[in-house]
Amino acid sequence: MARIVMKFGGTSVADLDRIHNVARHVKREVDAGHEVAVVVSAMSGKTNELVGWVQGMPKATGASSPFYDAREYDTIVASGEQVTSGLLAIALQSMGVNARSWQGWQIPIKTDNAHGAARILDIDGQDIVRRMGEGQVAVVAGFQGIGPDNRVATLGRGGSDTSAVAIAAAVKADRCDIYTDVDGVYTTDPRVEPKARRLKKIAFEEMLEMASLGAKVLQVRSVELAMVHKVRTFVRSSFVDPDAPGMGDLLNPPGTLICDEDEIVEQEVVTGIAYAKDEAQISLRRVADRPGVSAGIFGPLAEAHINVDMIVQNTSEDGSKTDMTFTVPSGDVEKSLKVLEAAKDKIGFDVIQHETGLVKVSVIGIGMRSHAGVAASAFRALAEKGINIKAITTSEIKISILIDGTYAELAVRTLHSVYGLDKK
Repeated sequence: MARIVMKFGGTSVADLDRIHNVARHVKREVDAGHEVAVVVSAMSGKTNELVGWVQGMPKATGASSPFYDAREYDTIVASGEQVTSGLLAIALQSMGVNARSWQGWQIPIKTDNAHGAARILDIDGQDIVRRMGEGQVAVVAGFQGIGPDNRVATLGRGGSDTSAVAIAAAVKADRCDIYTDVDGVYTTDPRVEPKARRLKKIAFEEMLEMASLGAKVLQVRSVELAMVHKVRTFVRSSFVDPDAPGMGDLLNPPGTLICDEDEIVEQEVVTGIAYAKDEAQISLRRVADRPGVSAGIFGPLAEAHINVDMIVQNTSEDGSKTDMTFTVPSGDVEKSLKVLEAAKDKIGFDVIQHETGLVKVSVIGIGMRSHAGVAASAFRALAEKGINIKAITTSEIKISILIDGTYAELAVRTLHSVYGLDKK
């Protein structure tokens, strides 16, 4: 017998038939004698509809400002998960499974006060553990908790993944199964490279890089939590028949296991290739090279909640001037330019240049720590394909390369092949 937390995303619970299918997955684990908690997202498309209603209400009243209270935003958008949790509990009860729905505030999942993007501070899982021990399935509304102001707080888009991992840590689950519309984590996006392979295992650090660099299988914060609390996490497909061979295997179910690198006996040099579209590059030319200039540039951008990624600095030969180049999401370009122009006198640059339509392609693998020549292989392979590199950043386990967006798919396929990921 094991303690399992199962999480089902929006496409998995998109309608009543799919919720019934989810209930079959849950019943399979209950019938095997396991203690089970389930975390659910809103039905597919429902959160977008609720957000649209929130954003449209000020306009409908004729208000001159689109402003709305973030606390009321959370009240509205959290209702999607509440509906799903109740429907799944009814489905399970109809199939003879003892189940009860829970909202985040009932557990409680305590968060900070950042409505719309709250972070989990604490979870008291004692009541859920007690009820699981009595044979009851807890069906928990994901994406939500309760803030210090005693109001519902949501965790940001994709927050149900974080809810699931946090609950798994709180109840000391043996594993957390994330059910989605894909059957695991692949070496790269199969839509770009048909030869991409499903990974049997991937280390927490690698998955964190994959998630933050473009792979959309899991929310980044959920991977961070799993790594900190050592929560063994399986990525599985809810669209495989619940009674298919191996689906009830406790130790090695179909999917990808995200785990500590100690569990991975043979570590590949490169595990996967990730990419992120819609990147933009901003360059400040001839900036005074003096202490505090970097803070003068990136401080105002941070205050404006603009996420800066790749940073490259080139200092002039006499050391008096420097060029500062960095990337931001394309959607933040205009906002970034306004922030920097407002701070021009303080920063002291001559001109701003920017370029949109770029793509960041990343090579990821914990084996890179102990192998030389990984970067050189990437640069050589891209050069042979005529792909120009605009910027490069590296860490112990990744190399990120900025290129023109038109070469994105060619670069992904080239790098996937050069490291032999299509042959292993």
